[in-house]
Amino acid sequence: MNTAYISLGSNRGKRKENLERSIAQLNEKAGEVVLCSSLYETEPWKMENANSFLNQVVELKTTLPAEKLMEILLGIEAFLGRVRREGKYTPRTIDLDILFYNNEVISTEKVKVPHPLLHERKFVLEPLMEIAPDLIHPLLKKNSSQLLKECKDTYAVVRVMSK
Repeated sequence: MNTAYISLGSNRGKRKENLERSIAQLNEKAGEVVLCSSLYETEPWKMENANSFLNQVVELKTTLPAEKLMEILLGIEAFLGRVRREGKYTPRTIDLDILFYNNEVISTEKVKVPHPLLHERKFVLEPLMEIAPDLIHPLLKKNSSQLLKECKDTYAVVRVMSK
């Protein structure tokens, strides 16, 4: 059994419902979500004039290899109406990213794990720290709590709903 940490974010449509539907899809298609962080209202990262996000991190138990899990995540995004546009940072109904997959380091065309920017994003680190404070980043050799303390991200991240 593999353990993956997945970040979820939504800033279009019914944001809370988008997160809930994503978790239901993860349970149906990818394995079992065993832990969910609280919901966090977050300032849009590197986006101007965009709605704020609802973000969350979940722990997923899965038998899927990382590349297949990524395919499932992309399928869930499409199912929930995400349209990928030009430009990296655009509003979206749902954004699903693999943050960690076991303690593996994976770098393929389709999958980069640990997520290459997770240590720079407070909107990922706050919910991750809530459910996995002692999880060690396999490249940086620091736990989630240390990464959050050292994060220079100044965008607002506020817990709005406890798990």
